Amino acid sequence: MKKKSKIVNMPVVIEKDKNGFFAYCPSLQGCYTQGGSYEEIIKNIREAVELCLEDEKKSQNFIIPSNISLTSIEVKV
Repeated sequence: MKKKSKIVNMPVVIEKDKNGFFAYCPSLQGCYTQGGSYEEIIKNIREAVELCLEDEKKSQNFIIPSNISLTSIEVKV
């Protein structure tokens, strides 16, 4: 019997620079990608997260990563 899939929301960070976009998932170490457009980076990071989670599920200690919080701080420049 096939196990039913679970939908989870994973936090991702997307940055834009002169060469395109870079994205990573802070909950999954080593899970990052790049792309030339916003649409491409969303597709690429989704695929990267799915692959990382697939690898994690193979381990004996698989736990769905918990949510992180995002905040900002004030700094003098």
